[in-house]
Amino acid sequence: RQRPRTSTFSDLLVVTMALAKLLGRQSALTVSRSFSSSAAAHQEMTKVTMIPGDGIGPEISAAVKQIFAAAKAPIEWEDVDVMPTFDKYGRSTIPQYATDSINETKLALKGPLGTPIGKGHPSLNLTLRKTFELFANVRPCRSIEGFKTAYDNVNTLLIRENTEGEYCGVEHEVVPGVVQSIKLITRDASMRVANYAFEIAKAQGRKRVTAVHKANIMKMSDGLFVECCREVAQRYPDIEFEEQLLDKTCLMITEDPTQFDVLVMPNLYGDILSDLSAGLIGGLGLTPSGNIGAGGIAMFEAVHGTAPDIQGQDKANPTALALSSVMMLRHINLNDYADKIENALLSTIAEGKVLTGDLGGSSRCSEFTAAVCAKLSA
Repeated sequence: RQRPRTSTFSDLLVVTMALAKLLGRQSALTVSRSFSSSAAAHQEMTKVTMIPGDGIGPEISAAVKQIFAAAKAPIEWEDVDVMPTFDKYGRSTIPQYATDSINETKLALKGPLGTPIGKGHPSLNLTLRKTFELFANVRPCRSIEGFKTAYDNVNTLLIRENTEGEYCGVEHEVVPGVVQSIKLITRDASMRVANYAFEIAKAQGRKRVTAVHKANIMKMSDGLFVECCREVAQRYPDIEFEEQLLDKTCLMITEDPTQFDVLVMPNLYGDILSDLSAGLIGGLGLTPSGNIGAGGIAMFEAVHGTAPDIQGQDKANPTALALSSVMMLRHINLNDYADKIENALLSTIAEGKVLTGDLGGSSRCSEFTAAVCAKLSA
């Protein structure tokens, strides 16, 4: 895809010099100042790749854009479609223009993507993670004041290794009726995600990191993961470190989630435990998510499904994608805009007057979005 050429400040300077000859020095200076202000304003905008996704994805993506417009957030959106194409070897790949966009912006906000079950193209979520080496999935789970669930004061942060484990995608049929799936654990990936978990714990002033594993059974693979976490923990004496079996963690977090702070784990365990944790605070419709890449790329996403049963009916809840966009704003240090949008979202939910069906209300997506925008415009 050909993108239109963007004028640079040097282009504007050439125009200014030409105008100087026609209008005289004073007029040219005025024009130059005007162009300089325009260029500065353009530089303040941050371009973000938007992947609307499938099912309800385009609806909730449009809602987030409306909310950002109401907040006057300095974000310029570039929409791309990641519907897979096939290379000359028949392999499923992301369209080149989408890859180019994400490599250029280094930021992406993604709606839900559909994945065929048992057939069809590979998971696009996995493909995106591998393509951009998104090694850490970050899933905060925090109770929303005013939205009552069975648990109060939940405030956990789950860090999931995102590139290997059972999700490395290596499967084959040994003989008819016998299928083997490879679980891949490497020292490099384990050290990388462990380092990230301790660094984010330190940055957020958190006190404890728990490594979740099944090294009692998978002694070599999970054993390597735990060994790497232990090694990293030694460099952070001010942060308490503990190891916990996955099954026991699931039991303990449903008994009392306040027992946990930061949890770090291999891929499959993170997939399970992060969704379980989302249930403690009201479901996936209220849960943000971010993916951090080794090459400086970050992708934020709604982790709920595509909900084809309500597609196009104006019933979707945009909160998860909107809160993920708040994570994105904080990632690029636009904290004032992040706080502003988050407060508008959470106060709208806490008031309980305009809620979508999944939150116990009967309002439409457009009505919920309008209520949030009204708070931002007030």
